[in-house]
Amino acid sequence: MGTLLIIILILLLIGGLPVFPHSRSWGYGPSGIIGTVLIILLILLLLGKI
Repeated sequence: MGTLLIIILILLLIGGLPVFPHSRSWGYGPSGIIGTVLIILLILLLLGKI
């Protein structure tokens, strides 16, 4: 389960970077969503739910 979460997070981080031509105008939206997901996962990890 932990390995799967790490792989998904790495893919999200790569996909959230504005390096592709179609995503340059997205701004901070994707990285903000990824940051929120990371905070939620960190809280769940600290509480022992994962």
